[in-house]
Amino acid sequence: MTSGGGDDPRDTSERPRKSWREIDASRDRSGSRVPAERRPSSPSAVARAAAAAKQYVRQLDGSLFSKQAGGTEGERLARAVREAHGTPGFDAACQAHCEALGVPDDPALLTLFLDTKDPALLMTVLDALAERTKAGGLRATSGLRTQLRLLSQSPDDAVAERAEELLARA
Repeated sequence: MTSGGGDDPRDTSERPRKSWREIDASRDRSGSRVPAERRPSSPSAVARAAAAAKQYVRQLDGSLFSKQAGGTEGERLARAVREAHGTPGFDAACQAHCEALGVPDDPALLTLFLDTKDPALLMTVLDALAERTKAGGLRATSGLRTQLRLLSQSPDDAVAERAEELLARA
């Protein structure tokens, strides 16, 4: 038996075989699989379609691909908190974040908030930590336990008690 086309005695078909070029061309011509897209015909329609597409992509970038809860504003505030960490403006950055978006959901950012000197803000953050650890959304790491031990020695009794409660649960 030979592997050449048409030499097989069992082959009863007499039609010539199509080349790969002809097969590809027939695939390109058949539009039955995928319906054709409607394209704008006039220049003004093309411009409107392009502007609408850009606006749609910008909107998606701001909402879908943002890591923070508040979109680009949330990312800006979180970056401000991270950059202000260890500076005199840290408490103000934390306060601005809490006023705009509330207590952050990001565990790393939330633990940064434990370094604030504002007792009212610190109580809010400790309450949020208590809720998240109770719900199982936050795991008490060794770094978090260390921060809570430091806070349990705070001169503010309410902060110290709350930190001790969280340490007992962790």
